[in-house]
Amino acid sequence: MTTTSALPGSHSGEPLALDPRELPAALERLRGTADALATTVDRVIQGKDETVRLALTVLFAEGHLLVEDVPGVGKTMLAKTLARAVDGTVRRIQFTPDLLPSDVTGSSIWNQERAAFEFRPGAVFANVVIGDEINRASPKTQSALLECMEEGQVTVDGTTWKLDRPFIVFATQNPVEMDGTYPLPEAQRDRFMARISMGYPSADAELTMLNEHGGAAPLDAVSPVVDVAEVRLLARAVRSVHAAEALKQYVVDLVRRTRVHPDLRLGASPRAALHLLRAARSRAALEGRDHVLPDDVQALAVPVVSHRLLLTADALLAGRDGSDVVTDVLRTTALPSPR
Repeated sequence: MTTTSALPGSHSGEPLALDPRELPAALERLRGTADALATTVDRVIQGKDETVRLALTVLFAEGHLLVEDVPGVGKTMLAKTLARAVDGTVRRIQFTPDLLPSDVTGSSIWNQERAAFEFRPGAVFANVVIGDEINRASPKTQSALLECMEEGQVTVDGTTWKLDRPFIVFATQNPVEMDGTYPLPEAQRDRFMARISMGYPSADAELTMLNEHGGAAPLDAVSPVVDVAEVRLLARAVRSVHAAEALKQYVVDLVRRTRVHPDLRLGASPRAALHLLRAARSRAALEGRDHVLPDDVQALAVPVVSHRLLLTADALLAGRDGSDVVTDVLRTTALPSPR
């Protein structure tokens, strides 16, 4: 039998959406908060405005973000800067081959004084969890995140513990060095709302980095911009952004077309459609709108959908990737018509 409990501070009973009368003011606060967060992150991560904006989109959509790129381009720095800018609990997990599932979720420890087992929370009991080099842990340890990321809870020894909201995983991985790594399974990748690539900075941004980061640690100057209570409120505002039925149908059409694409042996899941709509609502809110446009969906389709796709052998030999397929689908799917 499984029982459900909550650690002190849990806010799982809050309503998911705002009263429509509160939405305009909340959206105004959201834009101000997002701009302040972007300014803070830009002091540390130079020349990556679009990447930072996408990370903020995922943050306020209450999704999880996978940052994938070569070493040294700022993957972990981006995650740590965002985590420090949010005044909440932050835990970092360095994924290694000897990491155990109980290190992630927690375990029951015998308390001799009470003559009973007591639960010791693991590293996932935080508002922001930084998973560094997530593909270096074994599949057994990676699977410890499946329930946490999808359902916002942890089950240990028959007891289910609710995680505090917001609960966001920022994970990084290196796609080049594959020795000693365990590729993320499809079920794990599907739980990440978006995957982004940092890319190398421009020459000007790299010169600025040399000038500003040479004498001090850039994170030392980062202070919290928003607390978790405010993030919860703004996430409720995002959920309240209107999406017309025609636009929802457009999202469904895009996702379903990936399932019959000749270059794919696995298309996007229904979870991909949910994540794409949630991310589109967040992008609309960050733009100051109370409704979603097709432009929001199109702008987010590649980072939200492409990492969930599995290509055929022929497509891989031809040099295709998931982004190419999503671009094809966007080009061939009819836009929703206004009624």
